Amino acid sequence: MERWICTICQYVYDPALGDPDRGIEPGTSFEALPDDWCCPLCGAGKDVFEQE
Repeated sequence: MERWICTICQYVYDPALGDPDRGIEPGTSFEALPDDWCCPLCGAGKDVFEQE
């Protein structure tokens, strides 16, 4: 699975880790994240993330 990086704050979403603080299980691909998911550090939407 590809990692995705926030172009604003450089947070990296790693599907292998998920986002447990927001109820996203490990193994969840970036594409499978809810549309309203946002960067845990800066609050930016999925649209500002790029594949690393």
